[in-house]
Amino acid sequence: MEINSDETIERILDSAKTVAVVGLSSSPSRPSFGVSKYMQSRGYRIIPINPSESEILGEKAFSRLEDAGERIDLVNIFRRGEEAGAHVDEAIRIGARAVWLQEGVIDGEAAERASRAGLDVVMDRCIAKEHQRRMRRIVGS
Repeated sequence: MEINSDETIERILDSAKTVAVVGLSSSPSRPSFGVSKYMQSRGYRIIPINPSESEILGEKAFSRLEDAGERIDLVNIFRRGEEAGAHVDEAIRIGARAVWLQEGVIDGEAAERASRAGLDVVMDRCIAKEHQRRMRRIVGS
């Protein structure tokens, strides 16, 4: 599977319904909040993963991906690159279908591990920007 390909991005945006957001903040000024609120408004179910929060965007927050207790299609990671690998490994363990490392979150080795495990992978891209770009293409065609 190719990391960051247009086909991978489209497949994730089309098939993911439940998105666990690692590092989601309850602060409206944080990028994780704005991106997640946007995706939620477009019909995606958001599961906040943040041990410091109890609820974000009207959804119960969990400390770890394993604690969510339900099928997760996509794990969207808003953590520093050096912390992303542990969350990618957690996504593999829980059987997520895809991982998305947000803009500025780069861990090539973790991305390769996820790809080898059969997950779709996007790295160093913003899911909201990609969704908006896709919607412009669809509307313009």
